Amino acid sequence: MKDSEIPSIPEQGEDQPNGPRSYKDFSRRDIRSLIFHLLYAMDAFDYQVSLEAVLENFNKGFDLDIPLDSEVFTIAQGVINEREVLDQQIKPLLINWRFERLGLSTKLILRQALWELLNTETPASIIINEAIELAKCFSEADAYKFVNGILDEVVKSLGRGDSEPQEKSE
Repeated sequence: MKDSEIPSIPEQGEDQPNGPRSYKDFSRRDIRSLIFHLLYAMDAFDYQVSLEAVLENFNKGFDLDIPLDSEVFTIAQGVINEREVLDQQIKPLLINWRFERLGLSTKLILRQALWELLNTETPASIIINEAIELAKCFSEADAYKFVNGILDEVVKSLGRGDSEPQEKSE
């Protein structure tokens, strides 16, 4: 993946020279990337600070305008609140792997995608594809293949028949 394809938070003034970048201007991919970044920050703080404080820092530091009632906040909080339950649903699917051995980014991407599969009507194929793209950007080199396989098993176990493996060539 080329650096230019990596979803990023724009520099101040890059897209919005007259103030913070508005939440309403975010694409679905931007939203998922922001959720991942919030989850990563929360893990870095060992979940000892509030998501509200982390979001406030993101808003200030990246010149964003993400409200507390946004989908970004709601999903991130849902994943955080349910992380232990989500982990328990992922663990049985890890053939020849221990959950503790997974990289942090891969764990967060799996949690986020599983939460979305369980709590939204978004087609599974879209959720898997977006998780693969996040893994290509933020996880180990071939982690996207692992994410694809695990999420495909999740979809089968949930009976969400709207998905086929979504592995893309690089």
